[in-house]
Amino acid sequence: MSFNLKLLNVENNARAGEFDTPHGTILTPTFAPVGTQATVKTLAPAQLESTGANLILANTYHLFLRPGADLIAEMGGLHNFMQWDKPILTDSGGFQVFSLAEMRKIDQDGVTFRSHIDGSKQRLTPEIAVQIQEKLGADIIMAFDECASPYDESYSTKAMERTHAWAIRCLQAKTRDDQALFGIVQGGIFPELRKQSAEFISSIDFPGYAIGGLSVGESKIEMYRTIEIVNKILPSEKPRYLMGVGTPEDLIYGVQRGIDIFDCVLATRLARHAAALTNKGRLNLMNAKYSRDPKPIEEGCNCYTCKTFSRAYIRHLIMAKETLFGTLLSIHNIHMLQDLMKKIRQAILNNKFGEFSKEYLSNYEYKPGITADQIIYESRE
Repeated sequence: MSFNLKLLNVENNARAGEFDTPHGTILTPTFAPVGTQATVKTLAPAQLESTGANLILANTYHLFLRPGADLIAEMGGLHNFMQWDKPILTDSGGFQVFSLAEMRKIDQDGVTFRSHIDGSKQRLTPEIAVQIQEKLGADIIMAFDECASPYDESYSTKAMERTHAWAIRCLQAKTRDDQALFGIVQGGIFPELRKQSAEFISSIDFPGYAIGGLSVGESKIEMYRTIEIVNKILPSEKPRYLMGVGTPEDLIYGVQRGIDIFDCVLATRLARHAAALTNKGRLNLMNAKYSRDPKPIEEGCNCYTCKTFSRAYIRHLIMAKETLFGTLLSIHNIHMLQDLMKKIRQAILNNKFGEFSKEYLSNYEYKPGITADQIIYESRE
């Protein structure tokens, strides 16, 4: 299987392309909803498909612990197991192990940790991570990496060096030709480490490259500067994946800097906490002012939720603790991000992304009273 990115247009650093996989072509730039446990929370596959999603992410760490990679392989692989026939990306489990903190021990060979489910002792190495992902059968799989605290330069250096050694071992362990293994760049928020990591990972002929270790506590401007540093080095003919990032403003700023693929749990997490994403900012639908509001979540939105229900009805479900509210808000939030990515892609194809992004950021509130176009301006003051 040949995994090639066909770039259809490039406007400054923003790119629109097509990335072929065994389960369909991914139109880039794209946003992937997160299906941690082989499901995007609260949504059936048909509901997810209705949002326009054509790539989703599943979690290697969680599926390794439950129900187990062998069982999923026995059931025909992840696509058949969860009844999703479009492309799937699996992460390596590195970030989840990083988040375990006191429950894990890292050495040069891999990581020993305690399961968050039953406390059992478990082990992940680059070879095991690849083996698990091959059993899961995703279209895009990730090299095993170590995600470090963004501000600890000494430890970030050690984690980066391990990530580099593990990347080579992952490539050597890979046996399936129908999966694209992406390498991951690490190095915290330190420019020289990021340059070193991007150069090393780029020297390995992966079919795609990811930027890891961001959106873990650093400021937005530090994240954007890191993306710029890395993307000046990563091969332009290969897809670039920014891991764990997915707010509307970050999608815009990421695409401006050459990112092709994004993923984030934000859309469904906000939905479960009664919040809606719109092209003007977030809505907290627990607010009493929506109790008699006949309007949809967002005027002009074509998602099932907005075409069918009012803000008042959704607020009623929230206050009554009816679980349907999470489903309806998840449908809208994911649809909103998919629609934004379609508009971004079309703007790039029309050589109008610069105009589009400027207008969008000037109208989107990422904080109350502060528009997204002020993020970089404020950081320079």
